[in-house]
Amino acid sequence: MKKSTLQKFLAMALAGVMTVGTMTGCGEEKAPAASNDATSKAETSQAEASKEESSAADAVAGIDGWEAFAEKVTISVPVYDRGKEGYPAVDDNYWTKWVQSEFGDKYNVEVKYVAIPRSDVMTKYSMLIAAQDTPTILMEYDYPKVAQWANDGAMQPIDLNEFAQVAPTYYDRMVGLNQLAYSEINGDTYFVLAERPYYNTTYTFVNFCRMDWLREVGYDHVPVNYEEWLDAAQKMKDQGICDTPLELMLPSSGYVPNFSFRDFPVDEAEWAQHSTLSIPSLTWDATKKYIQRFNEQYNLGLIPKEFELDIQKTDGTQAETNFVNGESFYHGGYMNTDVTWLKAFYEKNPDAELAIVSNYKDVDGTNSTTAQIRADNPFGMIVGFSSLATEDQLKAAWMYMEWMTQPEVLHTMQYGIEGINYTIGEDGYPSMINLEGTGTPEMLNNLNNKDMWCVTVESATRDTIEDSIKAIAPQNLPQDFTQAMIDNYYELKDIADKGQAYSDPIYAVTIDSESEYSASLLSLYQEYFTKLIKCSPEEFDSLYEQYSKDYLSQGYQEVMDERLAAYESGNSTRLQ
Repeated sequence: MKKSTLQKFLAMALAGVMTVGTMTGCGEEKAPAASNDATSKAETSQAEASKEESSAADAVAGIDGWEAFAEKVTISVPVYDRGKEGYPAVDDNYWTKWVQSEFGDKYNVEVKYVAIPRSDVMTKYSMLIAAQDTPTILMEYDYPKVAQWANDGAMQPIDLNEFAQVAPTYYDRMVGLNQLAYSEINGDTYFVLAERPYYNTTYTFVNFCRMDWLREVGYDHVPVNYEEWLDAAQKMKDQGICDTPLELMLPSSGYVPNFSFRDFPVDEAEWAQHSTLSIPSLTWDATKKYIQRFNEQYNLGLIPKEFELDIQKTDGTQAETNFVNGESFYHGGYMNTDVTWLKAFYEKNPDAELAIVSNYKDVDGTNSTTAQIRADNPFGMIVGFSSLATEDQLKAAWMYMEWMTQPEVLHTMQYGIEGINYTIGEDGYPSMINLEGTGTPEMLNNLNNKDMWCVTVESATRDTIEDSIKAIAPQNLPQDFTQAMIDNYYELKDIADKGQAYSDPIYAVTIDSESEYSASLLSLYQEYFTKLIKCSPEEFDSLYEQYSKDYLSQGYQEVMDERLAAYESGNSTRLQ
């Protein structure tokens, strides 16, 4: 990433969770006095701009003002490929064709979808950008990724007034959600942002455990602290129920879920230096405690001996397979009406009973009055536009996003066709049927088409949080988890209301060392993570000290120093 100042970036608080500190940027320079010729040109430009503004003001905003393009316009839209079996190709299926017939054909736009491997997003985008084949729309969840594309010239600045004229529904929602401050880099507007409902609570990710196994070892409840958690797992092993009841995978990203091990209140300078999705925080004491707990579990024989062979992925891990096959005690994932691994679990274990483990317990049973959780960003997809896109392609992309945001379109994309994909329940909401789509070409793609409609919103919502959770609760299973998911939401909300749900710092200046060292430090962390977990408890402290020194010398010290300098100069967000 080139060195740059991200001015006006993140001027808003993270909706009561984080507040923004003073952003220090370059001082404004006074422009030299204009010559008569320059003044004349400026006046002419102003007059022309006024005419254009007047013309734009007379135009009808939104869909009512759209007309079909005189010549066909082709746009390309990314869609995650999660590699799920039993589903059609993500870039060619009933619903991509439906979008073309309902939107594209009407406005003379050809909509092409580009498959992006979910487990290797950056590599695929890098290849497309290098080949000058960048999708018209570029989108991702993590700000550092899209900021890099913008900073490297793969995206073009946009005019939000023009966007608002074409896509007023989308734009007005951004205004209402206080998202405009996230759209700028270096004073130019690059992004528009999708909605992320109830972002403080991570309520869509749910962990499950084997309640039937717990009953076998004498528990009538899900463990509420680490001691109970470890005791239950040990009894499962000792009684021959499961050889390695606890799961662990090799990290595939810089995120270290060590929130349960952080002091509270959190030291803000430490948070600024270590809390991130980009580079693992090996040298942070919270990370040491996090790894040391797995070292204990490994030496008790509760974790698979070759856990490092299973790397964390969005979908399809060995840990998922182990849970389905009755070889582990718990597993978690994002919820929707059709969770394939839960369905496979019950097919394999028809007499099993599952229970939900509260998210704030971090799956290891951690529980305290100062429980901490990571809040998501107050936006879903961050959407930018290719620097190769023509004016017509840009407009067509905005039209596509506005069209997708319309309630009737979104309803069809999320639920499908009445009588084929859903029926209307007694509560007046869709009740999903035929989720596998056997014999029905209209079957929804994985996650109920989410990877197509996430361009506008992150999860399906209804009038209340209870109804919204019902919309994503797994269906057609022997157990109904709707109420347990609602209870889990309110436990998380209570933590968020106390200010103990917070995200990572975001910087108003580029942290160059992150781009330079992120790949090499992740590789080093994976090596040390594995060795620290597999060593004897007596060796742990000395090895951790040795590896930490090496990790710092290999670039992490530079990363920490640069982040701290940005924080101290006011160029970062702040904790509450």
